[in-house]
Amino acid sequence: MTSATKDNRIIQSYLFFNGRCEEALEFYRKALGAEIDLLMRFKDSPEPPKPGMVPPGFENKVMHASFRIGQSTLMASDGCSGEKPAFEGFSLSISVASEAQADQYFNALADDGQVKMPMAKAFWSPRFGMVEDRFGIGWMISVTPTEHK
Repeated sequence: MTSATKDNRIIQSYLFFNGRCEEALEFYRKALGAEIDLLMRFKDSPEPPKPGMVPPGFENKVMHASFRIGQSTLMASDGCSGEKPAFEGFSLSISVASEAQADQYFNALADDGQVKMPMAKAFWSPRFGMVEDRFGIGWMISVTPTEHK
């Protein structure tokens, strides 16, 4: 494999909110300053979904969205299910430059969510905490340590 091939690979998270995607996007916009790059609804698809693929009433739901938080791009959808999503086995991690910014993001994500580990000093970071937001997404917030001179 050439280095050019390696450089073109990108891994992005794709989150399925099962009917709450638009609400989640607005929450992340307010909580983290997310910027929505693209939002396409099922009714806007050039090809209608096959019968039974999308629950009734999902015409106005989000088929695909792309949004940025800082330099990272995430994707999201309402998916094809109205059941409660299960976000298990992973967390999203945000590294910021200041303790104040870490606290701001942590508190915003904790609103109607669940604190898993309160913000505190850790051996790898001056401030670190874990929270599950109101949608069930796990987040790890940390301050990027500055080098000691």
